Amino acid sequence: MPDELLQYVVPKVGGKIYRGVREIRGSLLILDGVEEAAYDEVALIFGKDGRERVGRVLDTSIGTAIVQVLGDREGLETDTLVKLTGTTFKIRLSEDVLGRVFNGRFEPVDGLPPVLSGEMREITGAPINPVMREYPHDFVQTGISVIDGLFSLVRGQKLPIFSVSGLPHNMVAAQVARQATVRGEGEQFAVVFAGIGLRKTEAEFFLEQFRETGAIERMTAVINLADDPAVERLMTPRIALTVAEYLAFDLGMHVLVIMTDMTNYCEALREVSSARGEIPGRLGYPGYLYSDLATIYERAGVIKGRKGSITLFPILTMPGGDLRHPIPDLTGYITEGQIFLSQELYSQGIYPPVNILPSLSRLMKAGIGPGKTREDHRYLADQLYDAYSRGVKARDLARVIGEIGLSERMRRYLRFAEEFESKFVNQGFYENRSIEETLDRGWEVLSILPEEELVRIPRRIIEKYHPKYRS
Repeated sequence: MPDELLQYVVPKVGGKIYRGVREIRGSLLILDGVEEAAYDEVALIFGKDGRERVGRVLDTSIGTAIVQVLGDREGLETDTLVKLTGTTFKIRLSEDVLGRVFNGRFEPVDGLPPVLSGEMREITGAPINPVMREYPHDFVQTGISVIDGLFSLVRGQKLPIFSVSGLPHNMVAAQVARQATVRGEGEQFAVVFAGIGLRKTEAEFFLEQFRETGAIERMTAVINLADDPAVERLMTPRIALTVAEYLAFDLGMHVLVIMTDMTNYCEALREVSSARGEIPGRLGYPGYLYSDLATIYERAGVIKGRKGSITLFPILTMPGGDLRHPIPDLTGYITEGQIFLSQELYSQGIYPPVNILPSLSRLMKAGIGPGKTREDHRYLADQLYDAYSRGVKARDLARVIGEIGLSERMRRYLRFAEEFESKFVNQGFYENRSIEETLDRGWEVLSILPEEELVRIPRRIIEKYHPKYRS
């Protein structure tokens, strides 16, 4: 890290310098004779080449410390100088972070200079005090019908996407990042994107999408690549949330934080835990995986008396598609719902391939209805979900006895399921639908069913919004 950049990222405070290390294991330096060191403390590392690098204390014991080198470690030998600064990792924040792209050490990678003015903030942060939380109640429009219509995202919510390798979760993340807005307050809306352990092609895809559509102007991107040190994957979401907290609670913006892929974060946590010699828990993950994830997820929300908010939209790939794997299992306990992606729908060419029946948004009720979306939203969502579940059952039965063996009523529900998937769920990658268009599409596919089947919608709502009465 060049000196002129280092002074803006890590304050040059006092600290003790140690000459020489006992051992170098990959990116880990083992120091002996350490009098005082703290977990997460920043270390400055000086090699023979005269370059100054930044490290992070991973573990301490009596007289010993393990330091992880961030970035390039080529040229480091056992006679390396290590200075423990006595401070944790800090970043400088101002409104200038909008429209910028940084790496997992908060170094600019967009060809522009670092943030030169503003306030220094520690990236560790803290979860929002439950007493100070305000219940989320404002609708966030993503422009994706299946999310806005059936699993509405609410300002201050934590709503993850559960996917598997090979599904287009990155496309969904990019589309939400481009299109998301708080209705009526678009000028105060910002997006913080955290790419965790991305391949270079994935990072290029996201940045190309953001720049082509102009979304980068209201966004801060923190990109950690797969070949970067594992410890940087632990810092990336915390840097992103620190930026989001500044934009939300200092500048009064409504901030959507998109993180992909949280599975890479958990894998890095397991790797670092193993390097520290900790006793492993389930599948080798540390026993504190739940609490560690909570320190990230619980930084999102709405604070009483503050104008801004942080809404969290994490994306994780379930290893082997196993919902009982520790990562999705523990995430589900912390977040307020989840959206599943379906391999079956994806194989049929449907995008986004959202698996409707197991998906859920627990805060949806608070964010929809008159004055927020539309008065028919809740009734329509319930009826669409009910009708689609019947259509899926009809489809499963047809696979056994054939469609000809179905009753007329079951065939109608089967047709509804097909129309629902093709006209409501399916939409273009660049198609941005308003909530009104989404709800109107829902009514259009519901019109396939007889009115007597619409048992979850009051008569007055049917007569006001059903296509039969509006034409």
